[in-house]
Amino acid sequence: MMSYSPTEMMTIAAARALGNDDVCFVGIGAPSAACNVARLTHAPDITLIYESGTIGTKPEVLPLSIGDGELCETAVTTVPVAEMFRYWLQGGRITIGFLGAAQLDKFGNINTTVIGDYNHPKVRLPGGGGAPEIATSCQQIFITLKQSRRSLVEKIDFSTSFGHGQGGDDRARHGLTTRGPTLLITDLCLWQPDPETKEFTVTSIHPGVTREEIQETCGWRVRFAQDVAETPVPSEEELKTLRDLNVRTAKAHGATSEKAAG
Repeated sequence: MMSYSPTEMMTIAAARALGNDDVCFVGIGAPSAACNVARLTHAPDITLIYESGTIGTKPEVLPLSIGDGELCETAVTTVPVAEMFRYWLQGGRITIGFLGAAQLDKFGNINTTVIGDYNHPKVRLPGGGGAPEIATSCQQIFITLKQSRRSLVEKIDFSTSFGHGQGGDDRARHGLTTRGPTLLITDLCLWQPDPETKEFTVTSIHPGVTREEIQETCGWRVRFAQDVAETPVPSEEELKTLRDLNVRTAKAHGATSEKAAG
């Protein structure tokens, strides 16, 4: 069995969650790596859409940004950003949206705006971009991030992108008909919302990770499913595909493979 890093486990676990028929709104970094590993392995017909308006793109290397020429050159077509959001995203045509987070609470609400008080923040972050619309308009949302008490918090400092609000049917009460966050993929485990409360619950733990580690890196009291699975280890094909992709990316951009993987 090949050895692998926690980041590789997270990326491959995210890739496995994607299907051949998905239309996926891709983010830069780990989501981009996951989506392209899926495309290069079990989901060759997956449709990848980037925020810049590229549809059906099949990049040979991971893009540095949504404006990377690699995306346009390998896309089926490129449409204006306004059309991307109005027709594709808000039109309900995207099955999976990938999002990251600086802070995330147990109901999948995301902060990418500020850390600390809004008017006097400790850190001012890039902001929402298209994330608030992605969070409400995609049929479901996958979230990827590395676990830490700084990222998984009891209460986010600012609500940038709506998850399940206060839990329960709060999303429906706000008039949203999409499913919202359905999967949280971290470097330690997989989380899914409880069907009733919508609180993220650990459903699968990556090999070698303990429940204690998961709790130590989470800012709320962790709930574990009644039957917690063990995430299957990455296969040789999955690892080779991811690593080859990172090597090509590093060569193309002069970056390290770790940076390329996000």
